[in-house]
Amino acid sequence: MNWQEFTALLILATAMSFTPGPNTTLSTALAANHGFKRALPFACAVTFGWSVLLGVCALGLGALVVAVPLLSLAIKGVGVAYLLWLAVKIAGSRQLSQADAARLNVTFWQGVALQFVNIKAWMLALAIVSGWIAGRPDTGLRLAVVMPVMLAFAFFSNLSYALAGSLLRQWLSGPDGSGRRLVGFNRLMAAVLVVTALWMLFI
Repeated sequence: MNWQEFTALLILATAMSFTPGPNTTLSTALAANHGFKRALPFACAVTFGWSVLLGVCALGLGALVVAVPLLSLAIKGVGVAYLLWLAVKIAGSRQLSQADAARLNVTFWQGVALQFVNIKAWMLALAIVSGWIAGRPDTGLRLAVVMPVMLAFAFFSNLSYALAGSLLRQWLSGPDGSGRRLVGFNRLMAAVLVVTALWMLFI
């Protein structure tokens, strides 16, 4: 892989990883509601899940999804339903306390599964496989170069959003501790997920 290709890969990774999406929205919301440490497992789940997604796309699953419209539609449908379910959970979270953790809680494996119904993640994986890996004589070497780069972007983008969420945590509690600011923030995060779900329906 020459330096021009690698530079283009970095530009794509930056644009796709650091722009808002389901993963970064959840990282922000989890950290804002429950602290930075609670968001770390989700950031790790995104990294692990996306690495598996990229790997299976490189092995040919991505081509199958593109070739079978019904499969693509099923992924999209499950993804939209899951995002809307998460939006409801986030919108209903009203307290900065562990007592409210059950309402807004995304497990490690739910975070991994989210990658397989996240259209943004599929689009990025398919773009990378088609543009940098598939059909090249050095496929294995290219995958070995691309994989750690993309995993670093997946982890650090979600870590950055989680850090932003944790920095907002004290302000969100409000001067009187009522949590009214948190309610507004959570509704905003829920709205971002709803907009993302609607976007997924029409792409």
